[in-house]
Amino acid sequence: MTDAAPAIFVAIEGSAFAAAVRQSPYAYMAANVAHILSLMVFFGAVAVMDLRLAGFFPTTWPGSLLRRARLLAILGFIGLVASGSVLFVAEASHIVLNTVFQVKLALIGLGLINIVWFEYFIADQVRDLQPHTPLPGNARFVGVTSLAIWFAVAACGRLIAYF
Repeated sequence: MTDAAPAIFVAIEGSAFAAAVRQSPYAYMAANVAHILSLMVFFGAVAVMDLRLAGFFPTTWPGSLLRRARLLAILGFIGLVASGSVLFVAEASHIVLNTVFQVKLALIGLGLINIVWFEYFIADQVRDLQPHTPLPGNARFVGVTSLAIWFAVAACGRLIAYF
Protein backbone atom coordinates (compact mmCIF):
# COMPACT_ATOMS: atom_id res chain seq x y z
CA MET A 1 0.00 0.00 0.00
CA THR A 2 2.85 2.43 0.76
CA ASP A 3 4.15 2.34 -2.83
CA ALA A 4 0.84 3.80 -4.06
CA ALA A 5 0.98 6.75 -1.67
CA PRO A 6 2.58 10.02 -2.79
CA ALA A 7 6.22 10.21 -1.75
CA ILE A 8 5.63 13.04 0.73
CA PHE A 9 3.36 10.81 2.82
CA VAL A 10 5.77 7.88 2.66
CA ALA A 11 8.46 10.28 3.88
CA ILE A 12 6.23 11.59 6.69
CA GLU A 13 5.53 8.05 7.83
CA GLY A 14 9.23 7.25 7.61
CA SER A 15 10.27 10.25 9.71
CA ALA A 16 11.92 9.89 13.10
CA PHE A 17 8.87 11.48 14.74
CA ALA A 18 6.48 8.98 13.15
CA ALA A 19 8.75 6.10 14.14
CA ALA A 20 8.83 7.39 17.71
CA VAL A 21 5.02 7.53 17.77
CA ARG A 22 4.77 3.94 16.50
CA GLN A 23 7.44 2.61 18.85
CA SER A 24 6.28 4.35 22.00
CA PRO A 25 3.93 2.33 24.20
CA TYR A 26 2.11 5.58 25.08
CA ALA A 27 2.35 8.16 22.27
CA TYR A 28 -0.33 6.80 19.93
CA MET A 29 -2.62 5.92 22.82
CA ALA A 30 -2.19 9.39 24.36
CA ALA A 31 -2.85 11.06 21.00
CA ASN A 32 -5.98 8.96 20.56
CA VAL A 33 -7.30 9.95 24.00
CA ALA A 34 -6.38 13.59 23.37
CA HIS A 35 -8.24 13.43 20.05
CA ILE A 36 -11.40 12.14 21.74
CA LEU A 37 -11.19 14.73 24.55
CA SER A 38 -10.57 17.52 22.05
CA LEU A 39 -13.53 16.30 20.02
CA MET A 40 -15.71 16.52 23.12
CA VAL A 41 -14.63 20.11 23.79
CA PHE A 42 -14.93 21.13 20.14
CA PHE A 43 -18.25 19.47 19.45
CA GLY A 44 -19.76 20.56 22.77
CA ALA A 45 -18.97 24.19 21.97
CA VAL A 46 -20.07 23.87 18.34
CA ALA A 47 -23.31 22.17 19.38
CA VAL A 48 -24.16 25.00 21.78
CA MET A 49 -23.46 27.64 19.12
CA ASP A 50 -25.26 25.80 16.34
CA LEU A 51 -28.28 24.93 18.43
CA ARG A 52 -28.59 28.60 19.43
CA LEU A 53 -28.42 29.59 15.77
CA ALA A 54 -31.03 26.96 14.98
CA GLY A 55 -33.41 28.60 17.44
CA PHE A 56 -32.82 26.68 20.66
CA PHE A 57 -31.97 28.40 23.96
CA PRO A 58 -34.06 31.47 23.07
CA THR A 59 -33.55 33.06 26.51
CA THR A 60 -29.83 33.55 25.86
CA TRP A 61 -28.15 36.51 24.20
CA PRO A 62 -26.83 35.11 20.90
CA GLY A 63 -23.77 37.37 20.79
CA SER A 64 -22.64 36.52 24.30
CA LEU A 65 -23.20 32.79 23.89
CA LEU A 66 -21.42 32.66 20.54
CA ARG A 67 -18.45 34.66 21.82
CA ARG A 68 -17.96 32.41 24.86
CA ALA A 69 -18.45 29.12 23.05
CA ARG A 70 -16.21 30.18 20.14
CA LEU A 71 -13.13 30.20 22.40
CA LEU A 72 -13.79 26.61 23.50
CA ALA A 73 -14.43 25.57 19.90
CA ILE A 74 -11.11 27.09 18.81
CA LEU A 75 -9.24 25.38 21.65
CA GLY A 76 -10.92 22.07 20.86
CA PHE A 77 -10.09 22.44 17.16
CA ILE A 78 -6.43 23.15 17.94
CA GLY A 79 -6.37 20.01 20.11
CA LEU A 80 -7.96 18.00 17.29
CA VAL A 81 -5.41 19.20 14.74
CA ALA A 82 -2.48 18.54 17.08
CA SER A 83 -3.59 15.08 18.20
CA GLY A 84 -4.88 14.16 14.73
CA SER A 85 -1.48 15.04 13.27
CA VAL A 86 0.20 12.61 15.65
CA LEU A 87 -2.28 9.89 14.72
CA PHE A 88 -1.83 10.64 11.03
CA VAL A 89 1.99 10.57 10.87
CA ALA A 90 2.12 7.07 12.33
CA GLU A 91 0.28 5.67 9.29
CA ALA A 92 0.40 8.53 6.78
CA SER A 93 0.94 6.44 3.64
CA HIS A 94 -2.03 4.23 4.43
CA ILE A 95 -4.43 6.85 5.82
CA VAL A 96 -3.92 9.34 3.00
CA LEU A 97 -5.29 6.77 0.56
CA ASN A 98 -8.33 5.99 2.72
CA THR A 99 -11.47 7.29 1.01
CA VAL A 100 -13.22 7.89 4.33
CA PHE A 101 -10.26 10.01 5.50
CA GLN A 102 -10.44 12.00 2.26
CA VAL A 103 -14.17 12.57 2.80
CA LYS A 104 -13.43 13.63 6.37
CA LEU A 105 -10.93 16.22 5.17
CA ALA A 106 -13.39 17.51 2.57
CA LEU A 107 -16.09 17.81 5.23
CA ILE A 108 -13.71 19.67 7.56
CA GLY A 109 -13.03 22.08 4.70
CA LEU A 110 -16.77 22.49 4.18
CA GLY A 111 -17.26 23.09 7.89
CA LEU A 112 -14.58 25.77 7.88
CA ILE A 113 -16.15 27.41 4.82
CA ASN A 114 -19.48 27.41 6.69
CA ILE A 115 -17.80 29.20 9.62
CA VAL A 116 -16.24 31.81 7.32
CA TRP A 117 -19.61 32.30 5.59
CA PHE A 118 -21.27 32.88 8.96
CA GLU A 119 -18.57 35.28 10.17
CA TYR A 120 -18.56 37.41 7.03
CA PHE A 121 -22.21 37.41 6.02
CA ILE A 122 -24.40 36.56 9.02
CA ALA A 123 -22.67 37.22 12.36
CA ASP A 124 -23.37 40.97 12.34
CA GLN A 125 -27.10 40.24 12.01
CA VAL A 126 -27.01 38.03 15.11
CA ARG A 127 -24.50 39.50 17.58
CA ASP A 128 -26.66 42.27 19.00
CA LEU A 129 -30.01 40.48 19.04
CA GLN A 130 -31.89 40.40 22.31
CA PRO A 131 -33.07 37.14 23.88
CA HIS A 132 -36.35 35.85 22.42
CA THR A 133 -35.71 37.70 19.15
CA PRO A 134 -36.23 35.40 16.18
CA LEU A 135 -32.98 34.69 14.38
CA PRO A 136 -32.67 35.29 10.64
CA GLY A 137 -33.37 32.27 8.47
CA ASN A 138 -29.84 32.24 7.12
CA ALA A 139 -28.47 31.96 10.69
CA ARG A 140 -30.73 28.97 11.32
CA PHE A 141 -29.60 27.37 8.06
CA VAL A 142 -25.91 27.83 8.90
CA GLY A 143 -26.43 26.37 12.39
CA VAL A 144 -28.24 23.27 11.18
CA THR A 145 -25.77 22.81 8.32
CA SER A 146 -22.84 23.10 10.73
CA LEU A 147 -24.28 20.48 13.06
CA ALA A 148 -24.78 18.07 10.17
CA ILE A 149 -21.26 18.65 8.84
CA TRP A 150 -19.51 18.16 12.19
CA PHE A 151 -21.58 15.04 12.98
CA ALA A 152 -20.48 13.63 9.61
CA VAL A 153 -16.82 14.55 10.32
CA ALA A 154 -16.96 12.68 13.64
CA ALA A 155 -18.59 9.67 11.99
CA CYS A 156 -15.94 9.60 9.26
CA GLY A 157 -13.22 9.85 11.88
CA ARG A 158 -14.53 6.77 13.58
CA LEU A 159 -15.05 4.89 10.30
CA ILE A 160 -11.46 5.39 9.09
CA ALA A 161 -10.36 2.36 11.10
CA TYR A 162 -12.78 0.11 9.21
CA PHE A 163 -11.88 1.05 5.63
